Formats: sequence, C-alpha cells, structure tokens
Amino acid sequence: MRVIRALGAALLALGLAAAPAAADSSPSPSQDASEKSVPTRAGTSFRTATEIEQGQQATASGSTGDYLYWSFPADTGQRPTVTAKVKLPDTHATQTWQIDVYDGLRRRQACQYGAQTRTAASDAASVELACVLRTVRAWSEPWANDPLPGTYYVRLTVTGVAASDLGLPIGSEVRVDSKDVGGSAAVDGSLAEPLVPGIATRSGSGDEKESSAVLAGLEPEDGWASGWWSDRWVWTALGGALAALAGVAGYRLTRGSGRPPGMPPPTA
Repeated sequence: MRVIRALGAALLALGLAAAPAAADSSPSPSQDASEKSVPTRAGTSFRTATEIEQGQQATASGSTGDYLYWSFPADTGQRPTVTAKVKLPDTHATQTWQIDVYDGLRRRQACQYGAQTRTAASDAASVELACVLRTVRAWSEPWANDPLPGTYYVRLTVTGVAASDLGLPIGSEVRVDSKDVGGSAAVDGSLAEPLVPGIATRSGSGDEKESSAVLAGLEPEDGWASGWWSDRWVWTALGGALAALAGVAGYRLTRGSGRPPGMPPPTA
C-alpha cells in the first residue's frame, strides 16, 4: 500500500506541476498589441506587404480593383483565422471579393472552412470574408503543402466587378487570430529556420547577424519555435504514471499470500 500511495502522490504532484506549464504554453495576444499604432495602409505586392501582429486589426483605404497585401507571423501549433471586411462605395454594381493566404514560400494555403469568397449585392454596404487555415506544423515533407512556421501573406482583391466600378474608393479591415491546437498536432522534427523571407541569408553572429537584412521583421511574442512544449508531454507522462500504478496494483492483487494451497496461516 505504501508503494501505491507513493505513486499516487507522485502522480498528483506531476499533474499540479504540468498544469501551469501547459497553461503558459498557450499563445496569447501581446498585451501591448492594442497600444501599438494600428496599420492604416496595405501593400500592393508580396514585397511591400504591411506587417501586422496577431490580434491586431489593420485598416486600409484603396480602390476597387487594387490588390491589397498584409503579412503576419504564425508559429508551430497555431491555427490562424483571417477575417476581412470590405466597406463598399455608396453606389456600386454586384461585386465578388476574395481573400487568399500564402506561406513564406508564396504557396497558396487552402482554407479549412470559412467564406473565402463572397458576392455583395448592389445594395450591400459591406462584405465580410473569413479563412481558417490548417494547423501550422513544425515539419513536413518537401513535396507536401502543409502550413509551416514563418511569415504568411494575406491578399484581398475583387475577382468579379463591373467596369464602371473599377477605381471606386473602398475601405478594408483585416484581422488575424490563432487557436493553439496543442499536442494533437505535434510531429517529430522541426525546420532549421522558419519560412521568413531573407532569414536564410543571415550569416555570422552577434551584431553582424542582427544587422543582416530580413524582409519580414515580425515574429511570435516568445520567438520562433516557441511551441516546442505541448500537452502531448503532459498526457504521455500521466499515461506512464497510470500504467505503473496499474501494474503495482495488479501485482498486489494477483500475487496471493505466498502459501501453498491448504496450508494454514502461521500461528503466533
């Protein structure tokens, strides 16, 4: 019984110690995100995409027919959700708008669900779009198109519009949020560097490394590959402790008293 009690106490201590670590591993929007200046412009290409942080809403003005670009960082274990709202002109014909998301290699990423393309009627004042990406993986086969940690690009554009509407002013709002999926999406292996344009050209160390050019400057609050910890470690440790506890309990139930059948117990 002492062994069982000791294992039970160790199991409880392990659970209490792992709970805060698991809670701390969940990414949360930066507390200073709301205090920072909100981007009020958008780029016109991948190279000029405006950088935004997760949890930060960006706005931009443009013209119907323009390509608007933003970029944001996404790390291992995150499932990004991109939402966009287009404020249409007071008078316009039927328009179809679309958002596309690309990774650091400029590969178009499919949306798991969400209204990636929507058509606004002639009397609509705005149109809202959404794209929920697949979970970002730490590693993938070279031939696969899985989302990997690094910079992601959002492109907002109109895909169906009357010629009379081209050039009319529009307003846009874009926001990116992520859900921490946790250990269910964990894989063995990791990238040597995140897919951030220009990061592979870094050389040297110290000040020389910091001064090298990188085309995307934003990164997760805790740095890249901050999602190495996941609840997968917690469940693995708890499973091993429970298996050991079950083994000790089963042994005590099945070993018997150690006396041959029919032999009376010893007397004092």
